[in-house]
Amino acid sequence: MIDYENINEKISPFNLLVYDEDPQNVRGSLIYYPDGEYRQEVFDTREEEGFEGNGYDWESLALVFLEEKMPELSDAIDFDPEGSMFCAYSSKVDALARFALGFKEFCDDIEAMKDLFNRAELD
Repeated sequence: MIDYENINEKISPFNLLVYDEDPQNVRGSLIYYPDGEYRQEVFDTREEEGFEGNGYDWESLALVFLEEKMPELSDAIDFDPEGSMFCAYSSKVDALARFALGFKEFCDDIEAMKDLFNRAELD
């Protein structure tokens, strides 16, 4: 069982938002507003290719992560980034929470992050 009350402490600077006002339509969003600081050095490794560390670039990284590290969740997670925001969302909140925890743990290992980012495609 996922501890939703404390999950945002574990996944900071990401935030998991759960929308459950309609019990028939529970959904969640994982949000991060790139600020040019958190793991920016990873995106800087491919700056010459056009990567900036914006929401689209985070999506590119998350797609490779999902494909390689958590493929069982790939059908449950969707993305809707903006230049100033990374957003993953799902109607399967437990799957989104598992993705959030796994993605944050992955981001804690900067070398693994750089390695996977080498396979990301510019959006």
